[in-house]
Amino acid sequence: MKVLFTKTAIVLLGMSTLVSSCSKHQQSDKTGITYNDKKTGGYERFRQTHPTPGPGLVPIEGGTFVMGGSADQDVTFDYNNVRRRVTVASFYMDETEVANQDWLDYMHWISVTYPQDHELYYNALPDTLVWRQPLSYNEPYVDTYLRHPAYQDYPVVGVNWDQAQDYCAWRTDRVNENILRERGNMVSWNDLNGGKGKNAKATPVSANKEPFNTDIYLNGQYTGAGIDGKKMITDLSPNAKVTTGANGKAGKLPVRPVRLEDGILKQAYRLPTEAEWEYAALALIGNTQFENIDDGKIYPWNGLGVRSAKRNTRGLILANFKRGLGDNMGVGGYLNDKADITAPVRSFPPNDFGLYQMAGNVNEWVEDTYRQTSFEEYQDFNPFRGNEFTNKRLADAAKGLYAKDKYGRPIKDPSKSNKKLKYSDLLALRQADSAKAAVPPQKNPLDGKPYNPDYRGYNDTVSTVLYGSTTLVNDHSKVYKGGSWNDLAFWLNPATRRFMNEDDASAEVGFRCAMTLVGAPEISVAGKPHYSVKKSKPFKAKQ
Repeated sequence: MKVLFTKTAIVLLGMSTLVSSCSKHQQSDKTGITYNDKKTGGYERFRQTHPTPGPGLVPIEGGTFVMGGSADQDVTFDYNNVRRRVTVASFYMDETEVANQDWLDYMHWISVTYPQDHELYYNALPDTLVWRQPLSYNEPYVDTYLRHPAYQDYPVVGVNWDQAQDYCAWRTDRVNENILRERGNMVSWNDLNGGKGKNAKATPVSANKEPFNTDIYLNGQYTGAGIDGKKMITDLSPNAKVTTGANGKAGKLPVRPVRLEDGILKQAYRLPTEAEWEYAALALIGNTQFENIDDGKIYPWNGLGVRSAKRNTRGLILANFKRGLGDNMGVGGYLNDKADITAPVRSFPPNDFGLYQMAGNVNEWVEDTYRQTSFEEYQDFNPFRGNEFTNKRLADAAKGLYAKDKYGRPIKDPSKSNKKLKYSDLLALRQADSAKAAVPPQKNPLDGKPYNPDYRGYNDTVSTVLYGSTTLVNDHSKVYKGGSWNDLAFWLNPATRRFMNEDDASAEVGFRCAMTLVGAPEISVAGKPHYSVKKSKPFKAKQ
């Protein structure tokens, strides 16, 4: 009994020590000032986390690989993906292609948010006429493929590159808005739509507010009564003032919207770069041990063929593609790939990253602008041909408020400098913008040449006179990869690449989204050696 009491006392003592240590404020390693304490100035430090992926995404641990290295032949004699070793940073990528149901969600949001804006809805519609062929009876797909529930988990097609960009921006805002409403940092979905029961209201609390936008919210321009939730974050700044809460009454403590530093909001959804897409499709992580690649790949799966070697599925095709002229699905009575056109987005086994349909089904748009010689000039870390640097336009320079378009999104202009300007130069530029005067080109301090915000090769020297007659390469040509239901096996190789104008669409091209991963690149730390990291010693002012 005595021993039991002693053990219990030790456990309780340990617990009290843990609680007391947790209640103490952290200190700055460099100044000794405590964080998260209003008495010392309200310096805030947030719990360091490895953020989780947004909805629909899976983590892709980056690394080095030979871009273009999986190509075993060049039947088109394009010579446009020459081997070069590059490094891709860790990122997130959609587990599946964006499906018809996903796109219908997008169009539904537009129809209920802007019921009178027929232009916006029309511009979001996929081009279903891509199914029409002069010598094929594909007319039923024009009406049924996008909207019929039989195709709801099939990949959306007829979407051009610009439409895919718009979807990524919309998805970013809807995901972040949902996070804030579910957490209570903004008015909940229930209260937004009038509530229920005794607290029900005749109209929603935010009936006439413009839609949520992540950039506008992070800039402090989307807040106030009818927007702020019941679980706002306490503002520790000495200058903070008590504001009106969601119920219209003044709160007890000053509160604030979520900031980027809180680590709550997700990064923007976007199209993957060509390097990211090729790296993710190849998925050499399954063939790697201690930085040694045991076996290369030609396709997203192992082996030189396109058929399954497993006992239960032996002989089945591993992707949805065209086996030969006039053979899109095999012989009746034993259909091999079970698909005539596209197939549901989870139809075939995923690759070693857990990604479905990285070969076949539909080609997929990537972010890059196409140039045949992209391999000649490239960065070996996160190579990308598409950097067109922009800045958000200011509506009120003194208050730092962003200018917004009619949909509540920040207006972006080409950036005027590649570095942080002196404050006096910044004021001069703002005054010039306000007066709508011509701004002289800014000099690049690194090479003395006039600064150009376009570093994507978007303004490469390309003959526009020959466009449409001898070349289709122009400033708006974008890359797509992966092969489709109507392509031969050659195009299933992750290194192959093709291009199309950004405003063109096809029944053989869809897309999936990606997201930048912030923080440490290692996805799984289990079973791997690491150096121990020691914590800094707390500073004691009183000795």
